[in-house]
Amino acid sequence: MTEVTKRILVTGGSGLVGKAIEKVVADGEGRPDEEWIFVSSRDADLTNPAETKALFERHKPTHVIHLAAMVGGLFKNIRYNLDFWRRNVHINDNVLHSAYETGVQKVVSCLSTCIFPDKTTYPIDESMIHNGPPHSSNFGYSYAKRMIDVQNRGYFEQHGCRFTAVIPTNVFGPHDNFNIEDGHVLPGLIHKVYLAKQTGSALTIWGTGKPRRQFIYSLDLARLFLWVLREYDEVEPIILSVGEEDEVSIKEAAEAIVEAMDFRGELVFDTTKADGQFKKTASNAKLRRYLPGFQFTPFRQAVKETCAWFSANYANARK
Repeated sequence: MTEVTKRILVTGGSGLVGKAIEKVVADGEGRPDEEWIFVSSRDADLTNPAETKALFERHKPTHVIHLAAMVGGLFKNIRYNLDFWRRNVHINDNVLHSAYETGVQKVVSCLSTCIFPDKTTYPIDESMIHNGPPHSSNFGYSYAKRMIDVQNRGYFEQHGCRFTAVIPTNVFGPHDNFNIEDGHVLPGLIHKVYLAKQTGSALTIWGTGKPRRQFIYSLDLARLFLWVLREYDEVEPIILSVGEEDEVSIKEAAEAIVEAMDFRGELVFDTTKADGQFKKTASNAKLRRYLPGFQFTPFRQAVKETCAWFSANYANARK
């Protein structure tokens, strides 16, 4: 029997990325010396320092993947910037400090490409995080996420901690939040197509459909998270993304969903709705230096699998 030497605590374990990591680990990517513990907001309120500390003392992790956050799509962020700032700052500080206090060897936190400066040159890379204010629509969330990078550097300089962060582009997949008002663009569109198909109505897409995004399938991101946890030794963050050449417009994404769900109705663009940032193209050159051979799931295949999951799990999906 192999002795368990790594106890890996995953915060936000019931969310999109947590569920993907759980599946990838269960499907053979886990190792015999690893014990995986997935926790959600039902297990502890991470905005509360005492509850966070108690969670760490209960599970005694050696490693942490920190995914827990207050998240939402463009329109929810615009309404609640202060709430996004305060809740996420509390969560992140409590998790990182509990990790330090209980002697955790490594923490991998999850940032987002929306944290990058609004006014920037493209493609964006890891050195540009703090080069100017983020887009005004979600400044609360963006600054709170940037502070993880600041704290990681502080814990390394002052205490020698191996705390790092990854920056995924737009993640999608099974177990996402498919809420049309508050969810992200791709799951929201999947839900809309599903409903339009049921009712035989037109599909209305908010905005012009022109903004461009790099989408990463949650199961691909999960495989990369395992590599970061086991192999990546820098404190500096790393962008986890498909290449610049794989960027797609919202219109193209909608068309992929329409095809996957065999929707035959009309597509309408509601241009009275905001588009958000036109693009936030990220460079995955650093990732490619480390993992030149990593194979991403083709976008249309990943969309197809996600649509199939949503249709099969409609009753229980977050929506």
